[in-house]
Amino acid sequence: MKEITVVIVDDHKLFREMLAKTLALNKQIKIAGESGTWTAARKLIKFKKPDIVLLDINFPKGSGFDIVPGIKKFSPRTRIIAVTMYNQPAYAQKMLDMGANGYVTKNSPYNEILKAIEKVMKDQVYLCTEIKNNLVQYAWGRQRIGLGIKKLSSREIEVVKLIKDGLTSKQTAKKLGLALKTVEAHRYHIFRKLKLKNIASLISYFNSAEHVLI
Repeated sequence: MKEITVVIVDDHKLFREMLAKTLALNKQIKIAGESGTWTAARKLIKFKKPDIVLLDINFPKGSGFDIVPGIKKFSPRTRIIAVTMYNQPAYAQKMLDMGANGYVTKNSPYNEILKAIEKVMKDQVYLCTEIKNNLVQYAWGRQRIGLGIKKLSSREIEVVKLIKDGLTSKQTAKKLGLALKTVEAHRYHIFRKLKLKNIASLISYFNSAEHVLI
């Protein structure tokens, strides 16, 4: 079976060296180099043209998001796997959109790295278990919020938007041309329908649902 060449790019030296030593134990994998800065990594990848780059997202100067297109430009056959502390699905989506082939969090067990390498070498996209689980929770949360919004009337949704903008009941009444008691009644019904207790919980509820609310 073909030997897989790997370059590790991460600004944390201890993590980088430990990962390199662990991967080197696999006879199918050859560590072609490792780097803690993008400047050095660029030269290394351009010269070695490895099969895989294991790339952190966060750097003191620059970002993994910005680095991916550069790698694809001067080493188009290199597959890129993000290895990062960020476990938000949005980060994984952005990395894939930029051209990465896989995404593994640093909370993942070692075998996830091996699975990711195996999959992307077959030109498949790989997301680690933590990201997949978070995607399921994220999708369920969006669905739950959408169902909650459907319980509200169009006027109640208008009131919610103004609450989120920081308006008081008195200001909301003036903005919508309503009596203060009417606005307070709308607020009462909003909290009851969504089973929320205060404005802070209401804002938190809708902050993750901007595209649904609008």
